[in-house]
Amino acid sequence: MPRRNKIALIGAGNIGGELAALAAREHLGDVVLFDIPDKEGLAKGKALDLEQNGSILGYDAKITGTSSWDDCAGADVVIVTAGVPRKPGMSRDDLLSINLKIIRNVAENIKAKCPEAFVIVISNPLDAMVYELKKLSGLPKSRVVGMAGVLDSARMQLFLAREVGVSVRDVRAMVLGGHGDTMVPVTSYCTVNGVPLEQLISKERLDAIVTRTAGGGGEIVKLMGTSAYYAPASAAIAMARSYLNDEKRLLPCAAYCEGEYGYKDLYIGVPCIIGAKGVEKIVDIELSAEEKGMLEKSAAAVRELLEASKKL
Repeated sequence: MPRRNKIALIGAGNIGGELAALAAREHLGDVVLFDIPDKEGLAKGKALDLEQNGSILGYDAKITGTSSWDDCAGADVVIVTAGVPRKPGMSRDDLLSINLKIIRNVAENIKAKCPEAFVIVISNPLDAMVYELKKLSGLPKSRVVGMAGVLDSARMQLFLAREVGVSVRDVRAMVLGGHGDTMVPVTSYCTVNGVPLEQLISKERLDAIVTRTAGGGGEIVKLMGTSAYYAPASAAIAMARSYLNDEKRLLPCAAYCEGEYGYKDLYIGVPCIIGAKGVEKIVDIELSAEEKGMLEKSAAAVRELLEASKKL
């Protein structure tokens, strides 16, 4: 009898719960919803609710709520959301000292219990968290990746679709760089079903959308008092699905660079092909001088974050 995939979700909060729901509905495998002992009841309650939901929607995934890393052992995919979410007035960088301690503990347990997993990090500040997890877990760079670009690109696609008056399904956008205010929407690669964006929108309106995209997370935090969770969860599931089903999708992800785009020993958002081997290739696309400058600025911001991490 074929073995089902096992997906461990580290953090049973808003994103964790939505991740579990999506993974079950898409029949990706059995799900373990993990949180700290103080929140074990929350994890178990969400797991039970989701299993009961399967009786209505018709999925058979086993969903386990737990505070024991033993239940995560042997997971094929681990998605990390653990950490404190952003509050109004907080930047992603403000979370560094709090969430760094959490991610270090997560990394040690992944190393011990899930050494063969494909790991997707969502916790903020994303670029520092994924770097720290890779360093401490010892997993190969192909199997540790950060979720940022898929989400940021999706936000830009929505804003563009609303502006141009077309379906979001026909808009293609790519956002690279760090997951923060210095992210780089690569407008030269944005199209509407193959039609270059500059033929459909003024530079003034495009610049406004670029600015809104960079502040997209903060806009949601300001409105509802905490971080987004529906779209981030869907973005991570798209990455997990590409890995589990060997879809080889080209997705913008925070990947470990060893010379690509001129960067070494750095996690930063770049176009990646994700398949059964994890990050199978970083695609080196040609950028304009302006886009290169923006990416360098973003990389510098990520390096500052890493330097701050070393002191904590």
